[in-house]
Amino acid sequence: MSWKWEYAFSAEATARTAPAPFLREVEKKADELLRMCEVSYLHARDHQGLDPKGGTLTIPGGMITYQVVVRRERVYILQITALEW
Repeated sequence: MSWKWEYAFSAEATARTAPAPFLREVEKKADELLRMCEVSYLHARDHQGLDPKGGTLTIPGGMITYQVVVRRERVYILQITALEW
């Protein structure tokens, strides 16, 4: 299994109507989070501790809220907020 990101819950529904330039920024930031996780958790399936605390990141045009689930090798985008919508 390799690290992937996906929208979770209502973020997926919101992404269907968000502006395309904003979604490109969301995807860029999610890809950056993936690279960080790949380096930080080389043996993710064997991870024994708690998952790291999620966070909120500001991106051009808005912000995202995310959660990392190490054993599943996933970054979930929980919420997206486009300010110029």
